[in-house]
Amino acid sequence: MVKTSTLTIQTEGRELRPITQHIQRLVNESDLHQGLCNVFVHHTSASLVISENADPTVCQDLQRFMARLVTDGDPDYAHRYEGPDDMSAHIRSVLTQTSISVPISGGRLALGTWQGIWLWEHRTSPHSRRITVTLIG
Repeated sequence: MVKTSTLTIQTEGRELRPITQHIQRLVNESDLHQGLCNVFVHHTSASLVISENADPTVCQDLQRFMARLVTDGDPDYAHRYEGPDDMSAHIRSVLTQTSISVPISGGRLALGTWQGIWLWEHRTSPHSRRITVTLIG
C-alpha cells in the first residue's frame, strides 16, 4: 500500500511549528500498522526537523543558534531578491532537511518519547507551506 496526502501549514513567520499531530492523523486514517512515513516540504526556505517536543526553550535555542550561524542581510550574499532574509532562509533550509522518514509501528509514528516533527519556517514573514506525506506499508 502507498498513500500520498498533502498538508498545507500556515506559518506566522520564522518559527518551529509542531506538525506531528497532523501527520499522525494521516497515519490513523490510513489504517497502516507497519511501514514507513516520508514527509517532504515543497519549499526552499523552510525545512523539516525531528527535535524535542516537550520543552519550548529547545526551539528558542535552535532559533538563536541558527541566527548566529546564518545571519540575515549578510553583505556577502548576492541573492537578495525578496529581502534580507531571502538567502539566509535558503542556506538554513540546505543546512537542515526538506525530507524525513519515520517508521510506523503499531499504527503509530515510531518516534522517541520526546521527539516531534517540526516544520521550520526560515522566512520572517508568514507563508503557506505545502507538505507531502507518503505512507508506505
